[in-house]
Amino acid sequence: MKVKMRSVIQVLGIGFQAHYAIAYPGLTGKTEEGLHSRSSSAPDYHANSGVLRYVNPKIGTYGISPNDNGGMIPSVSVPFGMTRWTPQTRENFISQVPYHDTDSFIHGFQATHQPAIWMGELGQVVLTPGWAQEVKPLFEQRGLVFRKADEVSTPYVYEVLLDADTEGEHDWDLTEEAAGEGPVPGGAGSAPDDVRNGANGRIRKRDETPGNYIRQIKVAMSASAHTGHLRFDFKNPHKCSTKPIQPYVSIQVTRQNWTGQVQIDPERNEIFGSNPQRQDYRLGPDKPNSFNGYFVSRFSEPFVSYATSLGTNVSEGAQSSSGELLSAHVRFRENTARVEVRTAVSFVSIEQARRNLDIESPDNVTFEDAIENAKSAWLEKLGRVTIEGVNSTDKEHDPRTIWYTGLYHALQYPNDFSEPTGSDQSSVRTFYSGYTDSVHESNDSYYQSWSIWDTYRAEHSLLTVFAPERVNGMMRTLLKIFDWTGRLPMWANMVETNIMIATNADAVLANAISRGFRSFDIQKSWEAVRKDAYEPPENDTGLLYYDREPDTPYEARAGLTSYMEHGWVDNDRWSESASRTLDYAFNDAACAIVARAAGEAAEAAALEKRAKNYAKIWEPETQFMRARNSNGTWANETWGWTEGDKWVYTFDVMHDVDGLASLFTGGRTGMKAKLDEHFDDGHNMHSNEPSHHVPYLYSMIGYPNVAAERIRSIAWDNYNATSAGLSGNEDLGQMSAWYVFSALGFYPVNPAGDEYVVGSPFFEKVTLRLPAGVATGGETGDRDRTLVIEAPGATTKPYVKGLSIDRKPIVQPVLRHSQIVSASLIRFEMSETPTGWGGDGEL
Repeated sequence: MKVKMRSVIQVLGIGFQAHYAIAYPGLTGKTEEGLHSRSSSAPDYHANSGVLRYVNPKIGTYGISPNDNGGMIPSVSVPFGMTRWTPQTRENFISQVPYHDTDSFIHGFQATHQPAIWMGELGQVVLTPGWAQEVKPLFEQRGLVFRKADEVSTPYVYEVLLDADTEGEHDWDLTEEAAGEGPVPGGAGSAPDDVRNGANGRIRKRDETPGNYIRQIKVAMSASAHTGHLRFDFKNPHKCSTKPIQPYVSIQVTRQNWTGQVQIDPERNEIFGSNPQRQDYRLGPDKPNSFNGYFVSRFSEPFVSYATSLGTNVSEGAQSSSGELLSAHVRFRENTARVEVRTAVSFVSIEQARRNLDIESPDNVTFEDAIENAKSAWLEKLGRVTIEGVNSTDKEHDPRTIWYTGLYHALQYPNDFSEPTGSDQSSVRTFYSGYTDSVHESNDSYYQSWSIWDTYRAEHSLLTVFAPERVNGMMRTLLKIFDWTGRLPMWANMVETNIMIATNADAVLANAISRGFRSFDIQKSWEAVRKDAYEPPENDTGLLYYDREPDTPYEARAGLTSYMEHGWVDNDRWSESASRTLDYAFNDAACAIVARAAGEAAEAAALEKRAKNYAKIWEPETQFMRARNSNGTWANETWGWTEGDKWVYTFDVMHDVDGLASLFTGGRTGMKAKLDEHFDDGHNMHSNEPSHHVPYLYSMIGYPNVAAERIRSIAWDNYNATSAGLSGNEDLGQMSAWYVFSALGFYPVNPAGDEYVVGSPFFEKVTLRLPAGVATGGETGDRDRTLVIEAPGATTKPYVKGLSIDRKPIVQPVLRHSQIVSASLIRFEMSETPTGWGGDGEL
């Protein structure tokens, strides 16, 4: 991105003051108790929040284009929860999420399953409170004014004050209908001339709405894995004499073009129904024809009236309906001051949704209980880390907030789509599979939201450290998908979408194996990755397999036909050919790791040899990687790239940096010069994932001092503690995983292997209480382990002068996973000036 993040903060800083004064007083010089300073009648949800006071879920909720928007929402759920609950300020679709920090109206509170800004929503439901004579169910009619100063966003509860007397229609331009399903209807795009451009600049936030509300709706929202709990308080603090009006809650079930079902049960105080919308319906080969998102909403107060609606056509007294733009609403007595709604979501059935509700949020669970449960779930993860010795900076750049929020983001994905059948942890779980279009039962979790082109780089390494108990189950899910489809997933959003390129699930399996995780079928893993490596996709020579090409078979390694023939993917026959060639070489290296684990030494050796194919597209004259045509000629230097260009992809050899350096004239010296040019001339785009490992290459070729400078500069320019705090899409934890690891002082450059490359730690001391199983491949019976990472003076000293693990010196800038998770103390000796440590590099 061309505009530096620091200048963005100078432009936007004033607009973020109110949010931080309310939600994050610790960043304005106040004590933690400042968050709890409320009137005696107001509930206090924030006691004992611990390190969660440093989490700002609004980081990544701002951007003027889809590409420079973090694509995050101020959601509440639990780690890896199936459903996230968020305020809805706009209708989401592919390229737009349900919340944006510049918006001034809240149109409801949405149970969302949209995993990323460039993926589609599925099976959502939206609840909206109201206090007016007429119920208006459409998005543009139901928006209520709110102020940023009245928002409190945490991982465990979201709070906001709404103006109940908001009039008029608002934000129709932010609907799915206005956008015509967005730029890629059904997820399908057109064949591009080249790769789409990256992020643009930023603009000033709009001013906040002044004045006080006469009648108010105070909203608080918490959630569990499958259930949202909302509290609506209807207040008339000025005691204005108005005609008594019954408060209501409206539920939008479906949007235009999608036929849903809804039913109102006054005896149970319930509304329930189903929504079949799946916005990625044009992508991939799977056809989950029976897919539905089911919900059951149970209310704390009896209904005095009710109705269903199809668009603006309201049917008073109707208890059921079906159709498009479907909604239902219920009214309560005029003097009702509080209504609570517990809504459970399921992909299995309405009966299962009701079971989820009774298990996770039964009638005897209070709203305060729901908050404490969510708070405890996040503290169990984030509360394991204590950070000391933090750089003194302004609140918009507080590194604790960036770090803890980053870990909060990373521990949301992949989502556990399995659902409970009993309250006992050992109970069988059930889940809907879009691949088989049927319901399954298992003693295992089942994971979806696999953005593997992004997350294989660092997110999955992070999970092996901070959530080792989940890793084996995630690998078993990958193999389950292989059983059903004959392919490992590329980008799975309930089903395969064929988004992005390459078979990077090979690297995810290799990553787990390299780190000692083995509670999944290693032989089947080899079978799956071998098929990736040697079997081209269906109709490989007949399709371009361009990004978002609709209705294609499983893409796997498109162009593998020519890659196996002469070592590169032909640019004149397949899209994104140069990036594919480089990624396939890396994938081969990952497959070799799996092969060795499966006892296939000869196969591993063959794949390791083929992993050198990256050199086939090296152009010595220009010292760049470059796409090639089927006859061996060079293609246009701007063609053949996936969300990048010749600059970043010239360094896309994560598995063989020594071999890459040998291609440059002058070897390491020549590579260092090219890296300097890459950074100094503004070619590095940290907002997109292919760049994430690049600054660490300096360490690997003997220049760790330069790595330290580049890493700290990237962190400062691309991350901050405001809603504009991510320079690019979060992409299911990958942007945050880079920061989490980099702040600790190391990063997994080769994510198929077990090594981490040393950079420059940001904090003087980090104490991590690592979960049981972290050093034993996720196996039970292990104990928590305490690891202390010390770097005295790191806040002002960027250069590493020395490194030791449990007092044993480390002379090269590489750490192994087993060293890290088995250690008690990793100590960096830091320096204000460049040093000679690590100058020999790894190679």
